[in-house]
Amino acid sequence: MDATTDQTLDAVGPRLKHLRLRRDVTLTTLAAATGISVSTLSRLEAGLRRPTLEQLLPLARYHGVTLDSLVDAPRTADPRIDLRPLQCRDGSVIIPLTRRPGGIQAYKFVLPTGDDAAVPDLRSHEGFDWAYVLNGTLRLVLGDHDLRLRPGEAAEFDTRTPHWFGATGSGPVEFLSLVGRQGERAHVRATTDGRTGPAGRP
Repeated sequence: MDATTDQTLDAVGPRLKHLRLRRDVTLTTLAAATGISVSTLSRLEAGLRRPTLEQLLPLARYHGVTLDSLVDAPRTADPRIDLRPLQCRDGSVIIPLTRRPGGIQAYKFVLPTGDDAAVPDLRSHEGFDWAYVLNGTLRLVLGDHDLRLRPGEAAEFDTRTPHWFGATGSGPVEFLSLVGRQGERAHVRATTDGRTGPAGRP
């Protein structure tokens, strides 16, 4: 292997450790989810062992990132087809899930453990948003409503209403978001009891 390849693989360990610690996941939990032993994971994170493709695939799936983000592959020239995760200063990660420009855009959000005492900074803008919680508890402040959405719950709303998303003090949260920037709306099936407001299940 050349020097560039060596440097790329050497950087994987710290990146894996950062992803695990950001989600407050133990090596034991990660080992059970990926089938990779605790000792191997520890050696990978410490840079004492070079990762193989068979190890990187389950790790990428577990953390919800792409393989190229784990090995820091170069970005494509056209940002419209660059689906690499976007790292934010507050520790959150935004993963684009669509390639086409315009129309409804899909994203996966991974937010770190929140501070229940923090005062939300509500924002508003044109469009509609639809959010579906995958893991954890999502706090959604929508106008005068302060909601807690749990796995399997969804909310759809006009983004001209002041709103804010965040995790709670109970732990990180992962959710999908469909954003219609020019007023497009996601089509959500109503529940059997006829509920259509925020926190109704699709």
